[in-house]
Amino acid sequence: MHKLELIDDAVRFIRARVSISPRVGIILGTGLSGFAEELTEKQEIPYRRIPHFVESTVAGHPGKLVFGFLDGIPVVMMAGRFHYYEGYTLQEVTFPVRVLKYLGVERMMITNVSGALRQEYKEGDILIVKDHINLLPSNPLRGPNDERIGPRFPDMTQAYDQEIISKAEQLGRSTNLKVHTGVYVSMPGPSLETKAERRFLQIIGADAVGMSTVPEVIVCKHMGLPVNVFSIISNELNKETSMEEVIAVAKSGEPNLRRLIKGLLPAVNEIRGN
Repeated sequence: MHKLELIDDAVRFIRARVSISPRVGIILGTGLSGFAEELTEKQEIPYRRIPHFVESTVAGHPGKLVFGFLDGIPVVMMAGRFHYYEGYTLQEVTFPVRVLKYLGVERMMITNVSGALRQEYKEGDILIVKDHINLLPSNPLRGPNDERIGPRFPDMTQAYDQEIISKAEQLGRSTNLKVHTGVYVSMPGPSLETKAERRFLQIIGADAVGMSTVPEVIVCKHMGLPVNVFSIISNELNKETSMEEVIAVAKSGEPNLRRLIKGLLPAVNEIRGN
């Protein structure tokens, strides 16, 4: 089957089981899936049931699509994502984003947790991503391109919606949330960075580091789907950590991230798709 046929196959399966037509898609990163509990009129589908979806194997990623309404706006949340380090191709990692686009989603909001590369970033702070550096060893657009889905060479100069970034900065200041605006770098993982690697990442201009997100952003840009990214800082610069600690920090910082995203939803809803 061609890529578009795979997408259509998954879309038909979902539409036969879900009555909600989402306009906003939200990817919930490690430890952040509790956000889905806020949805009303929820309808859920486990990834394992959806044609051509792979399964999430990482703690803190329940592995399901959750449809519902958030402050009256129809949304779909990916409660858990896929990662390159799980052994999946980046095409498999990003396939759900393509499906969400063809389900009618007009905007994506992506969350994750990341490690600080700046001394002033503290645990629980929120990073509004303004740009990224891709250090993954592959690209989700590698291989044959289907022009019906997107262009062969999408330009990434304006990868993130600047209007939403500005509104997020204003909202953070007005609600006393500790927010920063910076550059996110994606590494393959699953090992965390050495001190020398962190110094290297600082030199090349990164402010926070993680193991996800960039492939999904590339695919959004490829399909003309506006996207923004918000990251909870899970560990401070050069502090040793564990997955258990990362999940704990994510859960403690989640209420503030919820406040930010819910505060942005009216603006996202108003702007609609580009």
